Amino acid sequence: MVKLGLNIDHVATIRQARGGVEPDPAAAAYIAESAGADSITVHLREDRRHIQDRDVEILSGTLKTRMNLEMAATEEMKRIALDIMPHSVCLVPEKRQEITTEGGLDVVSQKGFLKDYIKPFIEKGVIVSLFIDPDIEQVKASGYTGAQFIEIHTGSYAEAFDTMEEGEEFSKLRNAAGLAMGIGLQINAGHGLNYHNVSNMLTIPGFYEFNIGHSIISRAVFVGIERAVRDMKHVLG
Repeated sequence: MVKLGLNIDHVATIRQARGGVEPDPAAAAYIAESAGADSITVHLREDRRHIQDRDVEILSGTLKTRMNLEMAATEEMKRIALDIMPHSVCLVPEKRQEITTEGGLDVVSQKGFLKDYIKPFIEKGVIVSLFIDPDIEQVKASGYTGAQFIEIHTGSYAEAFDTMEEGEEFSKLRNAAGLAMGIGLQINAGHGLNYHNVSNMLTIPGFYEFNIGHSIISRAVFVGIERAVRDMKHVLG
């Protein structure tokens, strides 16, 4: 069964809208773990628009499952991550003006840099994932870097869901996953997945975990985090 990683960034987004202490991402993580979430993802952005350093520190000492730290490939983030020592890091592209992460890393153009960048993580036993578009060349380049995982960006598929373009986008995901398995990479997926479009993803072999945030937190507004997580776990089988 594909595992569920819950991204709790948007719990912090609500908190930061008022600049107070509520809602607490650590409390959300505790409830989510109790409801069956297999890991917790947080993205410590350079602009600190939602998750804060203190959140990461607290979570690193309280999570019962696994912490997946999304981060840009900068020296500041490397220092923080190697100090916190999460179970895994996922390297993502980051632009200050974007609403959320838009598109995957261009591993092809910086595979030498990324190979050197991730070496300290691998040496210290931190699993490294690269967030990439479902592009064959990006998959091949990811294999060169030494990263153990890729996380395939499912945003284009999610946007095309239930349209004429869905089949083409879904084929890209299937082909990228097949190649990744063939060269020894493990595979996660995320971005835009929800209770409706995630079912098709289950027909593609090889996925270890789906990292889902916005749709679960959105449902949690109406039914609570525990129920929202349990509902997604049910969809995943």
